Amino acid sequence: MERNSVPKPALLERDDCALVVIDVQEKLLPVIAGHQEMLQNVLRLMRFCRIAGIPIIVTEQEKLGPSVRQVGEEAVGAPTIQKVHFNCFLSGHFAHTLETVHKNTLILAGVEAHICVAQTALYALSRFKVHAVADAVGSRTPDNRQIALQRMRQVGTTITSTEMFIYEALQRGGTEEFKSALQLVK
Repeated sequence: MERNSVPKPALLERDDCALVVIDVQEKLLPVIAGHQEMLQNVLRLMRFCRIAGIPIIVTEQEKLGPSVRQVGEEAVGAPTIQKVHFNCFLSGHFAHTLETVHKNTLILAGVEAHICVAQTALYALSRFKVHAVADAVGSRTPDNRQIALQRMRQVGTTITSTEMFIYEALQRGGTEEFKSALQLVK
């Protein structure tokens, strides 16, 4: 290998990330398998992104009610985009919002893994690096969630976990930011 062709590391660059929280809504969340743990991980991601200054975008599927209260509280000041399509990018408002944050890496969390999360990830891969947070996405059945994660991985989505994302974005300990984030992973 030539000296000038050193491969880029596969670690994410946190200054290039935006968190997309997809459809964690009152009418949908109760039917998601393992929804309580999934919700806690979504909230941990949102809290960490606030600490780290990573932009958050929330979507809501029309006719499924608002985001659950906890997500709404964490999303104060973040854009919340109403949509009718499963793929978030088919909402012009979503695409426009992404353009305004100027990030090239999307961190995806929410529901349903095999519908809205997967379709958004598959579409996004043509323009973005995409990470799906496995313990912060869910479906009504565990099989659909697992198949979605496998398919997303097969086409180039990085599959990560909440804690893995937090530590990868932090890069080091001993800072005030690390101390604040540590409360989220203990």
